[in-house]
Amino acid sequence: MDIRIGFGYDVHQLKAGNKFVLGGIIIPYKKGPVGHSDGDVLIHAICDSLLGAANLRDIGFHFPDTSEEYRGIDSKVLLKKTINLLTDNGYTLGNLDCTVCLQKPKVKEYIPEMQRVLSHVMGTSENNISIKATTTEKLGFIGNEKGIAAYAVALIVKKNNPGN
Repeated sequence: MDIRIGFGYDVHQLKAGNKFVLGGIIIPYKKGPVGHSDGDVLIHAICDSLLGAANLRDIGFHFPDTSEEYRGIDSKVLLKKTINLLTDNGYTLGNLDCTVCLQKPKVKEYIPEMQRVLSHVMGTSENNISIKATTTEKLGFIGNEKGIAAYAVALIVKKNNPGN
């Protein structure tokens, strides 16, 4: 059995009036991410961590922000396509460890729902998806509520073919 790890990071500006999408769910808040898709930084970081672990480049390569096909797209669709790419290359998800950095809104009460939604999209157990949230103690663009960032580390597993 072959195991690999990958790291992902994403950041988006926050803008008043945009819907706040994180981890595949909409969270009530006065601001939301600016992006070509729905701006879900958590899913984008997860996609990059998975793609990186499999050495399949990055989210921008597979789903470019210059393509009209992906304008306004639900990032859960991108995550499902990423999982399909992994499956096509013989990989399965081991686990994810993710951290979301934002000053507001507080999202800890939404984490179980994010885990449920993401586990459903990825076809894995909720227990395989760790999501944490932190602030930057009011420092920088995140602390000034101008942006949001997310980090993700993925472990993937490739099973050896019996004939190899």
